[in-house]
Amino acid sequence: MRAVLCGYYGKGNGGDEALLAALLQMLPPQVTPLVLSGNPAETATRFGVEVCDRMNAAQVLQALRRSDAFIWGGGSLMQDATSAVNPWYYGGLMLTAQRMGLKTIAWAQGVGPLHRAASRWLARQAFVGCQGVSVRDRPSAELLTAWGVPVTLAPDPVWALQGRPVPGLWDLPAPRVAVALRPHAALTEARLHTLGRALAMFQQATQTHVLLVPFQPVQDGAIAQTLHSHLPDHSTVLTLTDPLQLAGLFQGVELAIAMRLHGLIMAAAHQCRCFAISYDPKVSRLMDEYQLPGWELDHLPDDAAAISRTWIDLYANGDGLSTDQLAAIGDRAAIHRDLLAQLL
Repeated sequence: MRAVLCGYYGKGNGGDEALLAALLQMLPPQVTPLVLSGNPAETATRFGVEVCDRMNAAQVLQALRRSDAFIWGGGSLMQDATSAVNPWYYGGLMLTAQRMGLKTIAWAQGVGPLHRAASRWLARQAFVGCQGVSVRDRPSAELLTAWGVPVTLAPDPVWALQGRPVPGLWDLPAPRVAVALRPHAALTEARLHTLGRALAMFQQATQTHVLLVPFQPVQDGAIAQTLHSHLPDHSTVLTLTDPLQLAGLFQGVELAIAMRLHGLIMAAAHQCRCFAISYDPKVSRLMDEYQLPGWELDHLPDDAAAISRTWIDLYANGDGLSTDQLAAIGDRAAIHRDLLAQLL
């Protein structure tokens, strides 16, 4: 069986690459993947899979004609907050696959926000026609249930991702703290400066080495460099494009401070203490579900010293998730694998 895998792949986002890596690890062995990618050569080299250009309509149609199944491969694909085009691209592909008679699966989805009536209509049509749907959060499950779509709820599959070691990590000073921030309208220059000062105070108090990790280097790299300028002798900008190494990084980290959803998931999965800075409902949901400390970005304190004290207290007195908690989360995340095995 050949399955077309569709997501935000090949676009340089570590979280979406991690979702692809998790999907490939969970696919049944008899399924041959064909990945729609924004960077086909890189995706083919990294994952050893057949690929085609996600924006080349002729290639995509040929891939669908040659395949038996179509999988939306994880993440917040059906939302119109970042772009009104998203639902039309992903929904259009799903509806096309359904009309061509492919078995269609929406896998590990986070649905919404869908602000526009047309986006909601298109999303509903696409989900209703799927043979199987799994989601990673309760609000998505509730929305699809209200639409009459049978749905399976399980934690994000990146919780179960098998990472690999990062070369040279253990040569960096220890203990280590990872920071993964991303651009956002609410992350103003003043707020970023406050976070940089807070990080410098925290480092001085704890004598940790700070790893600045741009999950999407094109977007996050400038922020990492700005934070590096606040503590040039005690931080390293660590750019990792391999999602398995991104996951493996947190085996050598004591605390993670992150805006990136999958930065928090990877860190928590390795029993790191985590502090979230939420810019999106999906991060707030993660904070609520696993009781992760943090702030909404809009409510970030203006006092760098207060931020630093909060981080110091978490570093000194906080706990990561327990072994039992992680075992239970891992078992539940494997439900996404079971869905694939059942349908494919």
